[in-house]
Amino acid sequence: METGEDFGPWLSRQLKLARMTQTQLAEAVDVTRAAVSAWITGRATPRAETIERIAQALNTDLATVHTRTTDTLAGLPVGWYHRPGHADGGREFGNAAAFAFDADVGVLARETCQNSLDERLTENGRPVRVRYTLHELTGGDLDAFRKAILWDELHPHYMAVSESAAQQKVGRVVDAGVRDMFEKGRLVLLRIDDYNASGLTGDDYDDGKFAAVVRRQLESLKSGRAAGGSYGLGKATLWATSALGLVLINSMLSVPHEGRTERRVIGRLELPWRAVKGRQYAGPAWLGRPDPDSQGAEVARSWWADEETVKSLYLTRDSDDPGTSFLIVGAHDVASLDQGTVDLDADDEDGSDDGTRDIRAMHRRLVEALGRDFWAAMTGGGSRLPLLEASVETLRNGKVLIEEEKVDPTVHQPSRTRALRAFYDGTTVDRLTEAGQVALRTVPLRLPLSGGRRGTLGTHPAVLLVTDAEDADGVSNQVHSLRGNRMTIKKSGVAGLPLGVNAFQAVLLAGHAAGGASVPFAEEAEEFLRAAEPPEHDRWGQTEELTLRWSHTAHHRIARLTTEVNAAVKELVVRPKRSGSQDGAKLRKALTVPRKTAARRSSGPALPELDGLDATIGAGGEWQITAEVKLPRADELPAMTPVVLLDVRSGARPKLDWAELVAVDGCEVEDGVLRFIPRARRAVFRGSTDVAGHPVRTALTRLVLELRAGKGE
Repeated sequence: METGEDFGPWLSRQLKLARMTQTQLAEAVDVTRAAVSAWITGRATPRAETIERIAQALNTDLATVHTRTTDTLAGLPVGWYHRPGHADGGREFGNAAAFAFDADVGVLARETCQNSLDERLTENGRPVRVRYTLHELTGGDLDAFRKAILWDELHPHYMAVSESAAQQKVGRVVDAGVRDMFEKGRLVLLRIDDYNASGLTGDDYDDGKFAAVVRRQLESLKSGRAAGGSYGLGKATLWATSALGLVLINSMLSVPHEGRTERRVIGRLELPWRAVKGRQYAGPAWLGRPDPDSQGAEVARSWWADEETVKSLYLTRDSDDPGTSFLIVGAHDVASLDQGTVDLDADDEDGSDDGTRDIRAMHRRLVEALGRDFWAAMTGGGSRLPLLEASVETLRNGKVLIEEEKVDPTVHQPSRTRALRAFYDGTTVDRLTEAGQVALRTVPLRLPLSGGRRGTLGTHPAVLLVTDAEDADGVSNQVHSLRGNRMTIKKSGVAGLPLGVNAFQAVLLAGHAAGGASVPFAEEAEEFLRAAEPPEHDRWGQTEELTLRWSHTAHHRIARLTTEVNAAVKELVVRPKRSGSQDGAKLRKALTVPRKTAARRSSGPALPELDGLDATIGAGGEWQITAEVKLPRADELPAMTPVVLLDVRSGARPKLDWAELVAVDGCEVEDGVLRFIPRARRAVFRGSTDVAGHPVRTALTRLVLELRAGKGE
């Protein structure tokens, strides 16, 4: 049986909800007013027969009075409270914080999973478990849900927003969301549950995590110094992902509030300013129990819901572990249109559906985003356990459409996961000599003194890990940087790498991620790097906070760290030149590029052009060539064909065939033709010639490599 609230505080609140005085209760249960006062102050408890009469007076069942885990159903009912319009006539046409993020489930996963990591309960050593559930409702299930959220109360407000939708962005989004629900008879719910987290603790109005998330904007109350968030903006992604601006919340608290922990429920609606039935409303609204202490008992506060109510709102949690469930009502994924991930269902083959509510595509993008950004938090090794477990499941009308998929970091980031595990297991090496090894270097982060003072506080030894790249890692030759909560913050390439270097992946661990609080200046590095992150937490660089707390040149310390990292990577992955390097020089001289390739036209648009070459002669006598291509800025780039020719003194140059032609970076090879990845600035390919077609011995030849438009005929 659940642990209920103490009888006195519980009874006091029920009297307020029922708008009943102590004297009226005393008369109803045939006791003195002094007896009721003693119950409320905790100086006495009623006898069993008196408790039965109290239940009757409050118009509730006997079990509710005994368990005291929910409020009685008597008195003020759950409903919507809409914030009145400002007395000075001011108007807000949407929550500005929501404009900091796109309606993108990938961004949503990054922000919400980061928040869950920040609120992980660390005492038990267990990871925080985050579960994403997509649920499409149609037919009777949709009707029942609309009834549960009191849609009839909300409908006039949505209609008022729709009438003025053409005048502002938020209104157009909401209008489209309402039309989609009614015209297509569907609604997509996206629930985010975390377990082994703190939950929304604290009072409804005073300082605390509940008020920071539900009542306030731009407030960040985190549980630890290694937290990822710092701006209080991440929660806005919940409402930004809802086409209806509506999020419902059910929290299981780690610290009791009002004597209880289970099923603390509230809803928040974000709409623009509107006028309904002659009355103006400022924007936000809350679903809750009217607060009897507010003026006119109008303001809605959270309430302790029963299991049936939570079930009807699709907020049922699957365990008693503390944490919070957020239900995004009317979830959509506008950013999927730019990613080319839209899948039209059979019912939408005519193209009438823009795909932003395609739950299969949303499922895939959630899994990809979690694997990309949180692979390190999901990785353990040695004495270190993972900080995070994440999964995605998709339903339609309560039936499983896509089975729950647990995100596996070894699938999404195999090389980086191997590198981090080697660090935890203590199996790193000083230099890479075999495939699969992980090399370790420490690189210095020199922390500045705060307050604009000159000098260095101390040097923090960040940890650099380098290993071979695998195809599933994505773009190769990159450094992923992270700190305490082990979310990937910065992704960057390594400048100045020579052609032909073996593909690698690198990981930079800073702050607590470099080995915990025992690492010199780990706490200070966490604080410094956290201040160097923008609201998106996707890089380290100059920020206003960095300038105010340290100096306007503090970001130079981060630039210096990048330089140190790049130098260490090159030392590990670039093979040293042999003393007899004259042979290599001769080979490079034997391979040339015409100053003007056949593909360039003076009057046409800029075309990709060869920008660097490296060549060796293989064991079988073949030419082994690695080439780098400079790509112009253009939305679409033409396909190009690399052609290798023998350089002769007179006559036509004989063409050699490729025995192998493969893409390395920034391009794809299809039937000997290079196709370039959109928005890439450089591409690298590698090839070897067919020795059977060489007319003379390779060592006696000189080559010309050309890049021709199209199929290069």
